Amino acid sequence: MGRKSLRRTVIGVLLVLVGLGAFSGAALATPPTGSISTTLGRATLPPFHLRDANFKIKSKTTTDVVTIEQRFAPGGTTGWHSHPGPAFILVAQGTITLYDGDDPTCTPHRYSAGEGFVDAGFGHVHIARNEGTTDVVVYATYLNVPVGGSPRIDKPAPGNCPF
Repeated sequence: MGRKSLRRTVIGVLLVLVGLGAFSGAALATPPTGSISTTLGRATLPPFHLRDANFKIKSKTTTDVVTIEQRFAPGGTTGWHSHPGPAFILVAQGTITLYDGDDPTCTPHRYSAGEGFVDAGFGHVHIARNEGTTDVVVYATYLNVPVGGSPRIDKPAPGNCPF
């Protein structure tokens, strides 16, 4: 086999491997179903450091903050995912059920209208589901989002839950 032919073979094999890697990553992701997200606002913030006796928040780099409204039909789900930083979630309508990817018992955590929770972010894998019979509406504000980037990082199902 000549050099040119060998080079073509190597390039072909690399392209196939890259293609398979992209396909397998997409196949493992668990995208949302039965839900619609609307970005309500996005802003780029310079580094900041705020604190008082009971609260502290700091960013050493320029980041985006993103606020969304997410609506879930009955049976709707976020799919398994994480976030680049913390998220503040409030439930405006219905009841949303959250499952943590690192919980071997797949324990449901339910939050109803008027309640909220903080998602730690930084790689914390989880899924939110509307397991009720009425629509759910939540508002989420994401911190530490890369400038121009996504507040959501799709993840494969961790295997701790039967769904």
